[in-house]
Amino acid sequence: MTKDKIQNIIEAALFFALALIFRAMPRIPALKLGRFLGRMSRFFLPKRVKTTSDNLHLAYPDKNTKWIKQQICQVFEHLGISAVEMLCLDRFNKPGSIEKLFTIEGLENLEKLKEKGQGAFLMTAHIGFWECGTVVFPQLGFPIDFVTKTIRNPYVDRFFRKQRQSAGGHCLDSKHGARRIMRTLSQNRFVGILLDQHISKKRAVIVNFFDRPAYATPIIPQIVLKTKTPIIPAFSYRNPDFSYKIVVGEPIVFSEPITPESVQNCTQRLTDIVEKAIREQPDQWFWVHRRWRKSAEKK
Repeated sequence: MTKDKIQNIIEAALFFALALIFRAMPRIPALKLGRFLGRMSRFFLPKRVKTTSDNLHLAYPDKNTKWIKQQICQVFEHLGISAVEMLCLDRFNKPGSIEKLFTIEGLENLEKLKEKGQGAFLMTAHIGFWECGTVVFPQLGFPIDFVTKTIRNPYVDRFFRKQRQSAGGHCLDSKHGARRIMRTLSQNRFVGILLDQHISKKRAVIVNFFDRPAYATPIIPQIVLKTKTPIIPAFSYRNPDFSYKIVVGEPIVFSEPITPESVQNCTQRLTDIVEKAIREQPDQWFWVHRRWRKSAEKK
């Protein structure tokens, strides 16, 4: 048995022990415990706290220190809650769960495309309960697959893949990106994508994000420009009572020919939509991620 495999087994054992505890608890107490642990985790993750603080200062230069500190606390509480929800995604498959816990605005925008038998992108970001679409939309009858990254630990990856696919959707490995996406769209299915994270500068275009340059992927813009596939923004926000509001926007179709300029413009427009969604509820975004890099500012 290799050293890496032993490490994976130990990590997985600890992970599953923790998951078992949360999955055995009623939902609300589990979420409150997750919120508490998230708040406490700030004291053990100084680098993540610094990244969060730096990001908030960059995005909101007019805010004072008190506001920044308050947001940091709420961000980590939010991440603790989100972690628990992700461990228990299959709970939402119980009859009545969707109707009880989710309010959906703009669902007719998806229904119209479904009636036409037309595939489309469902664009979201790491906001609120971003994983909820993997269980909500399949249960509402929408054929949808989600682009996901493989987790390094294969045992943990298998667990989350099973959770995400528990309602009937499928996971598309981001490593096989465009080819799998094109195949899914050709089957008139929806493809869920997250468009708010840093990407290697070798494969990126530079966009303006919170008035600062940042790298963004051009792959999805290239596909929508080439195929004229509609792209629908959809964001989930957590309410104080641990219920959720999902806001589904109107379909966007980019009709211009595919050129470097149109790819840039498309990427920027999608980034602007994500930024607007984050500003609606900044404490529910993934600020612990290094979204801005100095190399982007030099270009």
